[in-house]
Amino acid sequence: MKITQEKLEKSQIGLEIEITQESTREKYEQVIKDLMRNVNIPGFRKGKVTRQILLQRIGANRVKASVLEELIPEAIEQAVKQENIKAIGQPKLVSSFDDLIGKYKPGETLTFSAAVDVEPEVNIKQYTGMQIKAEEVKYDSSKVDRAIEEEREKMATLVPVEGRAAQLGDVVLVDFSGSLAETPEQKPVLIPGAQGEDFSVDLNEDRFIPGFVTGIVGMNIGETKEIAAQFPDNYTNGELANKAALYTVTLKEIKEKELPELDDNFAEEVSDFKTLAELRAFLEKQYQEKAEEATNKNKQEALLRHLLQHVEIDLPETLIQQEIDHKLEQTAFSLAEQGLDVRKLLTREIVLQLRESNRSSAVEEVKRNLAIREIAQRESITVDKEEVKKKAAEVLQKYSGEDINVKNLELVLETELKREKVLEWLIANSSVELVPEGSSSGGEEQPETTSPE
Repeated sequence: MKITQEKLEKSQIGLEIEITQESTREKYEQVIKDLMRNVNIPGFRKGKVTRQILLQRIGANRVKASVLEELIPEAIEQAVKQENIKAIGQPKLVSSFDDLIGKYKPGETLTFSAAVDVEPEVNIKQYTGMQIKAEEVKYDSSKVDRAIEEEREKMATLVPVEGRAAQLGDVVLVDFSGSLAETPEQKPVLIPGAQGEDFSVDLNEDRFIPGFVTGIVGMNIGETKEIAAQFPDNYTNGELANKAALYTVTLKEIKEKELPELDDNFAEEVSDFKTLAELRAFLEKQYQEKAEEATNKNKQEALLRHLLQHVEIDLPETLIQQEIDHKLEQTAFSLAEQGLDVRKLLTREIVLQLRESNRSSAVEEVKRNLAIREIAQRESITVDKEEVKKKAAEVLQKYSGEDINVKNLELVLETELKREKVLEWLIANSSVELVPEGSSSGGEEQPETTSPE
């Protein structure tokens, strides 16, 4: 078999393969014999049909197609082995299959073209001495106070209140009905699911759509009021996003929160610590570590973004599609964990849209991974096997009730640990300037919102 190689774009190797006369004849005879033994032809017992009848009934082109369906994959596989090509993914036939049927003649040479994806060359122009800016996440002591207050809120006793209006911090019982207020000329349209009786509302502005809580504040028991509210732009139900709503609310009961004393007894109730000082010290350390971790993540992300500006990789489609597959698997797993029906949600159309929308992030992720792997090779950065086994043991202990393939787990952990080591090495060999949070470019996070219903 004669093979000619050609380097193509997108990290492909083109193959021109010439199959010998003997091979085209032998495969044809083999397929003819198999068809004569196995095909069902009306009027003939199975295995008793003649060659001439077979060709008449089935047709010469169908027979040749059957031959090529075996001959071409076998020839590509043999060519890849013969040329010692480290292919990734499935090889592709470049020549037109229909044209090959027309050209193919048993006992004559057959030439066709194929292409195989291979690992790409990674060209990194610079990866040391980089100058980057990263946002520093500073420890905020007020988070400790908020965490403690949240625990106090959870343990609060609700005490009925009379003789005053509702105020922020209260828990009230209401009947309500919500409708969309499009224009003064239109009739209000009830919002599906936005009606309720004896509905408990914690008067905290952050927990409901803007306007709802502030409208209840100041109401007295027995009072009915119409409250204007506005669904935010990023509301989870896209049909209601940015629309004005009108709620008819009747206040039935007001309760205020009686918080527990902030003392050692409280600390024992909400934690494993015996004193409030111990609890506070634990939370301070926890939030300090979180701030350090977040700062380090910002360093890594800024460094990787900068690194990619110095990386040139002609990516093969196989690696991109594999990464997209991985992202879709993560999406499906996340939906399943929420108890949602993945099959109903991820229709063929939605999957195609997700594949397209995930493409750019998949390309970036593949480039990052290949650059990190290349740097690890150049700088001889490795991970000790004992380190991997220790990490695997921790994971297995945490998920002791689940069926986990230890070998696969260790491979994943080895990759993750090596990635961390490379990033640490890059940070140590770069100049990182820490800047205040929010001072670098990037989109702002949208606040989380919840509807009254």
